[in-house]
Order: sequence, then C-alpha cells, then structure tokens
Amino acid sequence: MIRLLRYTEYLYLIVAFFAGYRLIELLGSDSQERLIFGLFFVVSIGMFLFRRNYRKKFEKREREAQDR
Repeated sequence: MIRLLRYTEYLYLIVAFFAGYRLIELLGSDSQERLIFGLFFVVSIGMFLFRRNYRKKFEKREREAQDR
C-alpha cells in the first residue's frame, strides 16, 4: 500500500513538470491554455505535498503500531 502511495506522489510531480514546461512555452501567448496549465501545475504540486504528508503520517502510525 505504501509503495502505491509513493508512486502516485511521483505521478503528480510528472504532471507538474509537464504542466510547468507547457506553461513556460505559452508565456508569450494570451490563450486559455496558459491558465489551464498554470492551474494543473499548482494543483499537482499541492497534491504532491498533500500525498507525501499523508504517506508519512501513515508510515509513522504503522511504525508505532509495530513497536507496540
């Protein structure tokens, strides 16, 4: 289960990298795509941080349960 959570974290980073790259490409334009990719970038980074925090809490709880 923890492995799966770790992989989804990195999936969010890949999406953020792609969205950031595309956002930089579209900086000179005045299109709606720029806003969409900016939103994807921000949400992906936020989800990465949220998932990472959740996984670490889960691992800590598991370690504490095993120590008992």
